[in-house]
Amino acid sequence: MRALRLVALPAALVLVWWAVGGSTFYLPGPVEVGRAFAATWFSERLLDDVLPSLARLLAGYAVAGLLGVGLGVPIGLSRRLRATLEPVLEFFRAVPPPVLVPLIMLLAGIDTLMKVLVIVSGCVWPVLLNTVEGVRALDEVLSDTCRMYGVRGVSRLRRFVLRGASPQIMTGLRQALSIGIILMVISEMFASSSGLGFTILLFQRQFQIAEMWSGILLLGLLGLGLSLLFRRLERWVLAWYHGSGAARA
Repeated sequence: MRALRLVALPAALVLVWWAVGGSTFYLPGPVEVGRAFAATWFSERLLDDVLPSLARLLAGYAVAGLLGVGLGVPIGLSRRLRATLEPVLEFFRAVPPPVLVPLIMLLAGIDTLMKVLVIVSGCVWPVLLNTVEGVRALDEVLSDTCRMYGVRGVSRLRRFVLRGASPQIMTGLRQALSIGIILMVISEMFASSSGLGFTILLFQRQFQIAEMWSGILLLGLLGLGLSLLFRRLERWVLAWYHGSGAARA
């Protein structure tokens, strides 16, 4: 029954697409897009475009996660540091990452580094801000208990601070993942010669409409797959929080 519920809506959407698809040149049907999908992405484009895009996404996402947590923990722990940095953080957070693409191109060139930095520039903020809020919300009674029992330094950071803030940190990482996929595509539309964003834009300019739709479909499938993988990771990391890992130290 659960499997039926999971496939019911996608099946309904495909039926609607099949009913209205093919009515215009710019809206091909699912059969035509499916053929273009198989011909386009089960080929050398998998190695030339899809895998490099995923590598850049994961690299930028990992750097953003490390920066967000690494900066968010001390900011969350220090009220004075938080008050000092808050106006600057709010200023940079309000700047849309796509606006920074021309600036990053000037500073880092147009190669892989630029694309990774674009992803970092957008993904770091949800991780950073959620980490700060997670650390700020730590239980003061538990903090005093750690102090009384001599839990300090790295042990306190690992067992109390990061563990207690992990639900908020995972929320920020989940938000950053969807932002990273968007910025991956945007970064590859600027002065690029490979990647999913470049290829989809190339298909649009060459009026290869079915191939363009197949690229959009592939992006959706990649986003779904990464989301499912992250959900499994989140369940493992937060097993103690959801009650399924009470016996695990």
